Amino acid sequence: MKAGGSLPAGAGELVVQGEDPGAWIAGQRVGWERLMPAQQYLLETLGIEPAGEGEAVGPVRRSQDERWNTNLAAARQFHAREGHLRPARKHVELIDVNSGGEGDQEAVKLGAWLDNTRRRVGKLSAERRAQLAGLGLEWAAQEGSARCGVLTMLSGLRSCGRARG
Repeated sequence: MKAGGSLPAGAGELVVQGEDPGAWIAGQRVGWERLMPAQQYLLETLGIEPAGEGEAVGPVRRSQDERWNTNLAAARQFHAREGHLRPARKHVELIDVNSGGEGDQEAVKLGAWLDNTRRRVGKLSAERRAQLAGLGLEWAAQEGSARCGVLTMLSGLRSCGRARG
């Protein structure tokens, strides 16, 4: 966003340093009656008005595939830069979105995503495991991890994440 420019009309149109001003604006419009009069006035000076009756204003939900692709892009970027894929659990990777220029970045909690994905590797499709294995993640290359095998024995699961039928 630049001085004299226009505000995003909806969520997902613009991401600046990991923040989505369109989603914030949509939230202000939906919760207009809960705002103090001074807050309403300030928003009106920016050209933001309350949502009209019957107007659908809400956040844009991303599909699981979109979220997977975003996380995978962050993993690829980290791997290309660092030469490994062992970030700290709290590591946040900033990735460029929409092939935009400066300011169009999204923050991805890469460390947490990799840790959670490793724990759920048995539930991933073969295609997704192959994508991770292509980045050098050995635990993704296996059909199920050793941890999954132990869980299978102890809990009576047919395979990791699936109950015996």
